[in-house]
Amino acid sequence: MLVKCYGAAVQGIGARVVTIEVNISPGIRFLIVGLPDNAVRESHERISSSLACYGKKIPRMQVVINMAPADIRKEGSAYDLPLAIGILAASGQVRAALCDDYLIMGELSLDGVLKPIRGVLPIALKAREEGFRGMVVPRANAQEAAVVEGLEVYGMLTVEEVIRFFNGHSDQVPVTIDKDRLLRSGDRLYGMDFSEVKGQESVKRALEIAAAGSHNIILIGPPGAGKSMLARRIPTIMPPLTVQEAIETTKIHSVAGVIESNMALVMQRPFRSPHHTISDIALVGGGNSPQPGEISLAHNGVLFLDELPEFKRSVLEVMRQPLEERKIQIARAKYSLEYPASFMLVASMNPCPCGFYNHPDKECVCAPGAVHKYLNRLSGPLLDRIDIHIEIVPVPFEKLAEQRDAESSEAIRQRVVKAREVQEQRFRAFEGVYCNSQMSSRQLRMFATPDKQGAELLKTAMRRLNLSARAYDRILKVALTIADLDGSSRILTHHLAEAINYRNLDREGWAG
Repeated sequence: MLVKCYGAAVQGIGARVVTIEVNISPGIRFLIVGLPDNAVRESHERISSSLACYGKKIPRMQVVINMAPADIRKEGSAYDLPLAIGILAASGQVRAALCDDYLIMGELSLDGVLKPIRGVLPIALKAREEGFRGMVVPRANAQEAAVVEGLEVYGMLTVEEVIRFFNGHSDQVPVTIDKDRLLRSGDRLYGMDFSEVKGQESVKRALEIAAAGSHNIILIGPPGAGKSMLARRIPTIMPPLTVQEAIETTKIHSVAGVIESNMALVMQRPFRSPHHTISDIALVGGGNSPQPGEISLAHNGVLFLDELPEFKRSVLEVMRQPLEERKIQIARAKYSLEYPASFMLVASMNPCPCGFYNHPDKECVCAPGAVHKYLNRLSGPLLDRIDIHIEIVPVPFEKLAEQRDAESSEAIRQRVVKAREVQEQRFRAFEGVYCNSQMSSRQLRMFATPDKQGAELLKTAMRRLNLSARAYDRILKVALTIADLDGSSRILTHHLAEAINYRNLDREGWAG
């Protein structure tokens, strides 16, 4: 008897339906074809053991399973459940009537318990697109799949529950969730706040501007000045995730396997902080079994690179394209994938190898030329792509000893959200553009043209600082964000002056 069941293969952050054709005929063979990997071939033992726990068995006949399309490699143990149901349906132990209506995925343990799998959200989106009535998945993945509206999602604990469901003996009800309520509940889960930061008012101002326009920023200062502490609080002042952003982010984290069990959505903006020993592939993604890298895991959030000059130069240079295009294209001999990578880059660095160049109290002990050499670890094109350079000095004792709380993250966030709303209205006619940092050159000419006095100021700064055309664009984008925070409909001279002031590393003689 021939029966068809349906699963899915994850490709990038999307999915493709896999048709599992099971044919049972006289003989004594068990064969899986359709480009399965070792984990799929080993499913026979897991299926046999789990079914035996509930009085079911693989028939002692010839079982041939084809996983179509046969030109796509089927990887992992997530096909255990559809293979098991296909075998039971083909052998008459399960009714085959519902097999065409539901997409089935899940890994089996030897005692029949269903284990969670990766990539459930993109699979659920594909199931809805292909017109399936619903999905049957492990209970730990049910809430994640239930994010997709118009799809019945059943979360099962054991293979026995799945058998009862397809035989019509189950009282299971579809899982439902309220996405808006989830996002509201997750919006205040941050364990830190800007009110805990003493002093550093100029740096907080720069971070507010960066968050308001999603600008890349680099913090330069000596050890202990608070660079990492400030950077880790940036998500607390960024706008809350929208439902669409949450779904995009969850898809990436689901495919990478870093989403927690029983979690429906990623409810906070990601904050990724890889170690400086990270490899190129770990940062951008790829590998033998392609996975999203850190820049994609930071999509819609923050990528924090602490001690930026300590990263390998090759690792930093691969970020140049994603910073401009907000996506990463990975082309290998066997596959070609595209991952989203719209992140806000936040970097920090010491000003020199010893860390005390320009320190108000401690003397720098680096050799002549060492500061310049240290800064040269960062290429000019990479620094051009960082909109804001801000220098940090240590907080004096008087500020540290203050008992009064500083301004809270919530107060700063309200201003940031208001500025983002202005930008959303500005770019409503442009698809894929939501904030000032994403403007193209044409949009820059439309929305960020300075007046005559501002143009003269910018001309003088370009000549004195020897800025590139890209740095010119960055200054205008930051100035427009400052104007948005200021409630101004156009860029004024003092907005440009402040934006120019945030190009510390471009100043002549900064590094000696």
